Amino acid sequence: MDLKLLLMSILLHIIICYSSMSKEGNECINANAKHCGECIQAGAKCGWCKDPDFLKQGETVSTRCDELQSLIKRGCNIAMIENPRGEQKTLKNKSVTNRKKGQEKLKPEDITQIQPQKLRITLRSGEPQSFDLKFKRAEDYPIDLYYLMDLSYSMKDDLENVKNLGTSLMLEMSKITSDFRIGFGSFVEKTVMPYISTTPAKLLNPCTGDQNCTSPFSYKNVLKLTNDGKRFNTLVGQQHISGNLDSPEGGFDAIMQVAVCGEQIGWRNVTRLLVFSTDAGFHFAGDGKLGGIVLPNDGKCHLENNVYTMSHYYDYPSIAHLVQKLSDNNIQTIFAVTEEFQPVYQELKNLIPKSAVGTLSANSSNVINLIIDAYNSLSSEVILENSKLPEGVTIAYISRCKNGVVSEGENGRKCSNISIGDEVMFSISVTSKGCPKQGKSETIKIKPLGFTEEVEITLNFICECECHKEGIKNSQLCHFGNGTHECGACKCNEGRVGRQCECSSNDVATEDMDRTCRKDNGTDICSNNGDCVCGTCECKKRDNPEERYSGQYCECDNFNCDRSGNKLCGGHGSCECRMCICDPMWTGSACDCSMDSSTCMASNQQICNGRGTCECGTCKCTDPKFQGPTCETCPTCPGVCTEHKECVQCRAFGTGEKKDTCERHCSYFNLIKVKDREKLPQPTDTSYPVMHCKERDANDCWFYYTYAVNNNTEKEVHVVDTLDCPAGPDIIPIVAGVVAGIVLIGLALLLIWKLLMIIHDRREFAKFEKEKMNAKWDTGENPIYKSAVTTVVNPKYEGK
Repeated sequence: MDLKLLLMSILLHIIICYSSMSKEGNECINANAKHCGECIQAGAKCGWCKDPDFLKQGETVSTRCDELQSLIKRGCNIAMIENPRGEQKTLKNKSVTNRKKGQEKLKPEDITQIQPQKLRITLRSGEPQSFDLKFKRAEDYPIDLYYLMDLSYSMKDDLENVKNLGTSLMLEMSKITSDFRIGFGSFVEKTVMPYISTTPAKLLNPCTGDQNCTSPFSYKNVLKLTNDGKRFNTLVGQQHISGNLDSPEGGFDAIMQVAVCGEQIGWRNVTRLLVFSTDAGFHFAGDGKLGGIVLPNDGKCHLENNVYTMSHYYDYPSIAHLVQKLSDNNIQTIFAVTEEFQPVYQELKNLIPKSAVGTLSANSSNVINLIIDAYNSLSSEVILENSKLPEGVTIAYISRCKNGVVSEGENGRKCSNISIGDEVMFSISVTSKGCPKQGKSETIKIKPLGFTEEVEITLNFICECECHKEGIKNSQLCHFGNGTHECGACKCNEGRVGRQCECSSNDVATEDMDRTCRKDNGTDICSNNGDCVCGTCECKKRDNPEERYSGQYCECDNFNCDRSGNKLCGGHGSCECRMCICDPMWTGSACDCSMDSSTCMASNQQICNGRGTCECGTCKCTDPKFQGPTCETCPTCPGVCTEHKECVQCRAFGTGEKKDTCERHCSYFNLIKVKDREKLPQPTDTSYPVMHCKERDANDCWFYYTYAVNNNTEKEVHVVDTLDCPAGPDIIPIVAGVVAGIVLIGLALLLIWKLLMIIHDRREFAKFEKEKMNAKWDTGENPIYKSAVTTVVNPKYEGK
């Protein structure tokens, strides 16, 4: 009988916990909706029971809002549940164009590459509405190409090659489309210091010694878009280069004017290409301050007689400003630049969607191939973009490209390697959260970057239920006309609160009302977690719908309990009124302590081998020398080396008493061999104790190893793979050493004798020298000397 009661109590506890968890995660209940409109905006699963008799004693109006199945289980007839759904309708769905080159020529507006073209979508909060968008790259689609060229002096040789570009490019582009137009424009720099020299002579001819150099200018529209290639050659042939002082050019001013001056340039509603050719860098927003120009670029057209007249007045545009204008006008940019500046413009390309960079030869001789390659690269990729979304509305894309490639997220916006005639599909999902701008209709547009066609989507929002239209204003059911009775409940007038609008909002803060909302005099009203309405606490809502305040005074919550492992109540209990209610076999303030002691049981059937205590399912060894899951190992105890000596010897060297039974008795540890003793692990190398051992075998050879139990309770033995054995005497070195010693001693004696003899001789010589210096000779006449007796005079000698 006791067992049955225990099982029933456990089952009841599980049911209560499940019910509690389901309520905590119920966005409909957590919305605390006061009327049907608030309820259906809480989530796509929420319904509102409009049956006037649905509420039970003690229930609030907000309990009319719940998930559909829950409302039905609680007794609300399905016919009395308000649950409006979103919908969509296609307003324009013209099929994509199927035509080939050589067929009857169509007007650009008659060619369709995107389907559908117009939709109306009604959104319910939290309920996505999805539709498919088809894109087909049309064959023989018209192209407008505007060639914008840097005419600073360094581009002199390039101009010569561009003079014949018109007819050549027309010929090449005719292979792609039969409807091609080309235009030409040029730029140099702002006409103020320090960008150009403003001396009168330099204003007339900024190029020293070149008579064909023209006055500096910012931007000129030389030729409006035309299908006359010869006229292009003629007008370009009449152009002259100019000059400026600094290296960066004013190309951004020119790009802005080309983008926004659609009428002067002659852009059609077709593929628009802008080829930007230069051999230098660029100025951008802020650089105008050098010339005293501080007004930001206004992004408007300022062409008079096809010349930009406001370069001295407005600063250069920013990169973001250019991106916006190029995108708004569906212009794809091709940067044809020299190799030196290719990395700079490659970085710029990464900031400008649907743009390409080509390396221009030194004299622009490869410009046609560059344009064809860049066009093919740009046209083979489609990237969808949408206009600014209303607050709370999100769009998700899934692309289905060639060869079955499916992508989501940011990659879901694009498909690559699209050839002429290929079809690709995009699945687009639109979702609303809440009711933006009080339910007013909004229009958004989705289009492929660089293309003029787009899908126009009108968004309508479901903000109220159908029963809202049947509401009775100033109904007597709402406390003598203090509210509108709609959808089975009272929607109170301004200044009234309560289930039946029975309270005045002016009275909710009075002292008498507040007293009933305090637990005692020392606490805040509704524990500072709610508002006192008609003497009853209405608890605040949290951003996370699974977190909630509860209790008569909102003193409880289900999210401020202790955590373990970043989980509330360690994932082993539920949080009730800031206290963890632990599951069976778990305890602790955060339910992080297991009461199961089976993990602490050692092989000898003792808890922790009798050397520790079992705490939260883990052994805490009382003696720090012992370790392991059940305190079974002592890697630093005396005798460990001797205990494992035989097994280490047999596994490492194949010797010892256990060499025959090694595999059976000695496989309990991991053996790791090292080259020398320095490679053995040291105590500072590991987070666990290591025992160093030195043992001798039967041949008097020493071997060295370490024994340890790692953090994974695995036994590890590191052993030096060579034995340290004593060596016998070596006769040859000994004999050689004795002989060498005798010879060395003999040589030493000879050297000493020689040294002594040298010293003795030097002393004798010094003594001789001293006696020689001290000798005294007689200075009188020499008794042996006899003077001459006869003198003979030579008569011929004249003293010469």
